[in-house]
Order: sequence, then C-alpha cells, then structure tokens
Amino acid sequence: MKAQELRDMTNEDLQQTLADTSKRLFELRVQAQAERLDAPSEIRRNRRLIARIKTIQAQREADQPAEADDAE
Repeated sequence: MKAQELRDMTNEDLQQTLADTSKRLFELRVQAQAERLDAPSEIRRNRRLIARIKTIQAQREADQPAEADDAE
C-alpha cells in the first residue's frame, strides 16, 4: 500500500489497517519460527507498512495542535 493511499484514509481506517497489519506480522513471525514461511519478504513489507501508518498518524497529531492554535 502506498503512502498516498494511506494519507487518503480516515483516522479510523488507519487504526484498523494498523491493527490488521500488526496481527498479520505476528502470524508471519510465528510461521517463520516454524520454518514454513513462503515469502520472507512479506515480513519486511508489513513492518514498513506499520511504520508508514505510524508516521502518518504522528504527522496528523502534530498538525492538529497547530490547527487548534490557528482557530483561536
């Protein structure tokens, strides 16, 4: 999923995607320990997706106080 697609999501959608991706990453790590992981690159892909989501959430949180100050 590209960063622009994530930026177009609502905060609730981002939170749900983060939860789903975290769960999937956990499942992949369990499979990797059991030595039956088909696509090891999927672990990296999910880690990076989680990082992108958290970055966008942090940017939105940083923007909110600035918008609140502008309104006053």
